[in-house]
Amino acid sequence: MSDITGFCPPRFAPVREAFAANFAEDLELGARFALAVDGDIVVDLMGGFADRAQTIPFGPDTLTPLFSTTKAVASLLIARVVGQGKLSYDTRVADLWPAFGAAGKGEVTVEQVMSHQDGLCGLEGPMAPVDWMDWDGICARLAAMAPLWPPGTASGYHPVTFGYTAGEIFRLADGRTMGTALREDLAGPRGLDLWIGLPDREHGRCSEMRRPPALPDLGEITEPKRLAFLTKWSSPGGVDQATYRRAEIPSANGHATAPALARMMAILACDGVLDGHRLLPAGLAAEAARQRIVGQDLVLPYVISWGAGFMRNQGLGLYGPGAETFGHSGWGGSCAFADPDRGISGAYVMNRQSAELIGDGRARRMIEAAYAAI
Repeated sequence: MSDITGFCPPRFAPVREAFAANFAEDLELGARFALAVDGDIVVDLMGGFADRAQTIPFGPDTLTPLFSTTKAVASLLIARVVGQGKLSYDTRVADLWPAFGAAGKGEVTVEQVMSHQDGLCGLEGPMAPVDWMDWDGICARLAAMAPLWPPGTASGYHPVTFGYTAGEIFRLADGRTMGTALREDLAGPRGLDLWIGLPDREHGRCSEMRRPPALPDLGEITEPKRLAFLTKWSSPGGVDQATYRRAEIPSANGHATAPALARMMAILACDGVLDGHRLLPAGLAAEAARQRIVGQDLVLPYVISWGAGFMRNQGLGLYGPGAETFGHSGWGGSCAFADPDRGISGAYVMNRQSAELIGDGRARRMIEAAYAAI
């Protein structure tokens, strides 16, 4: 493997040891881990390779696909429009998006959409994977669709559709797409290398992904699980890589560096403030993270406590010891988290996917080492 680079003060030496162990055990291709305290990056480690041929080092400018860790970014953007008074979490979606009220969804609220309670975890076909590139077409399908369970009675993780419902709610409230608002309001002004919809000029920095060795274990297959993960059209496809990268799918195809993600999550860990700038009203980060539902998820094989788009650490222990810590994980390993009790945030990105949907052991060993050092 290439050398481990970046910086890690002696206090956090166990984090470097955990990072190195992932490579020594042949669990990585390329990876990066970043930890922030009060918004300042205190650990930034990277190593391995950005390409499958192992010729390009995984460096400070390497961008990594985030898969569902993108949902943490989308959830922050929704919190921003709530904080600006353009939306509230208890707004009925149909009041903003009248067509969405079809098929018994008239009372579904924004927070129910954000906490995976609306029953639209996957699309009924037939359709082609390339159809996901048609934003208006997908939104029309979702608006017309009957829920797969009574909204508000259970959560059922929405791997891809979440990005379209949350993204359309955002667009109708704000007037811009999530990708545009991210670039103009947060990533650009705060210097965050973080994207939803990657411009062509940035594609050369992207790491190549090594796909997982097996499908995730979903337990007994039900109709919600089948539509969410197991149909021929359950995820976008049928387009070249460049087309996919430039698309805006706020549930699945963000790109970022680990420090950018860690600093973005610091907005939530530090009650809305980053670099002395208030980006969320006081108290709104806690409101975004507040539990909306807890119980056996109908799609993922876990008992999950959901905030407004965020996985709460309660009961899962994905992101260190704090019960109030929250974040999101992506298929294959990536994650980002915020700990408001300690002002800590962090992120892990990688380009060798495991078969884990959440709770990848590579990230957990580094997060646990970080907390032990703190």
